[in-house]
Amino acid sequence: MNPKTTALKQHSIPFFKPSIGEEEIQSVVETLRSGWLTTGPKVKQFEELFADRVNAEHAIATNSCTSALHLALEALGIAEGDEVLIPSMTFASTGEVVIFQGARPVLVDIEPDTLNIDPKDIERKITSKTKAIIVVHYGGQPCEMDRILKIASQNNLRVVEDAAHAIPSRYGDQPIGSIGDITCFSFYANKTLTTGEGGMVTTNRQELADRMRIMSLHGISKDAWKRFSAEGSWYYEILAPGFKYNMTDIAASLGLHQLAKCDELWKRRQRIAMKYDESFADCNFVITPTVELNVQMSWHLYVIQLKLESLAIDRNEFIKELNATGIGTSVHYTPLHMHPLYREQYSYRPDDLPVAHDVYRRIISLPIYPGMSDDEINYVIETVRRIANEHRQA
Repeated sequence: MNPKTTALKQHSIPFFKPSIGEEEIQSVVETLRSGWLTTGPKVKQFEELFADRVNAEHAIATNSCTSALHLALEALGIAEGDEVLIPSMTFASTGEVVIFQGARPVLVDIEPDTLNIDPKDIERKITSKTKAIIVVHYGGQPCEMDRILKIASQNNLRVVEDAAHAIPSRYGDQPIGSIGDITCFSFYANKTLTTGEGGMVTTNRQELADRMRIMSLHGISKDAWKRFSAEGSWYYEILAPGFKYNMTDIAASLGLHQLAKCDELWKRRQRIAMKYDESFADCNFVITPTVELNVQMSWHLYVIQLKLESLAIDRNEFIKELNATGIGTSVHYTPLHMHPLYREQYSYRPDDLPVAHDVYRRIISLPIYPGMSDDEINYVIETVRRIANEHRQA
């Protein structure tokens, strides 16, 4: 171990650190001084540029990806008695928005290599009550969209893409954002593009865009924010019982500059991922992420799988040892079917989705963010290898 990386033992390498530059800071200051803080012209500009970026006809900025997903299901008419297929390996919000609509989330297993939703299990879980599929581009790797869209077409199902991890991911020559019926993005603090809190929902269908825009701000007739501008009027109409899901101009002023340097930030994350791949290639105790040939992965996450059969410690102990050296980690995710809500309300058992259950015991998300130094990257690599070697099975 070289002296530079040894010295890092005294420092903390966080799991993630946002890449905020002086441009974002100045943009926020300008917005604060403008007097227009909530939804206004900056949000409109962000929506237009984002739609153009992902080749979508329409984009509606929201205060989170959760609210974007909720708007998507509401616009698609998902209601009580319906079923929506979702992967078990996802964050809480993917399932919660289904429950918000009074529908039943039906959990689907994942593929053991990509950790994306398994199309074969999608087909097994479809019933007469199934109305939609929410796919999650896990870690930023696009799902098998051609296959999933074919299944959806054959069964008259709508497809929502949970793209919380997937900017700037691509499926073939298509950017994620205009493939399914509706796509939902996250701009949370640890995402590849951040506005602190925030999200975006995109679609190519005018009627869905109109409904989501209206429902995003109390069900008021669209462009309600303009009533406070010189071109607007005080008059508005409530068309439906909507939500308070709008993005602020403060958040959008961050997003505009993050979007402009999205590719630059992605290239740095990709270089870190390639360095990890190369350095773990000969490690007999770690499985590196599988990336399909026809996709561009955003590298929001870099998730290794431990070969537990070759180690004398489990995943939790491995994480404790990493944390003790100052390396921040996480686990993405505890599968939904293993949480009390799904066990108690929907009677799921751990072995009902065997791949997700098995993978969960093995996965660790390592730090991957553009601001990581080469010394920090090397320190993470050397520490993972050292812990694995120290705890190999006799």
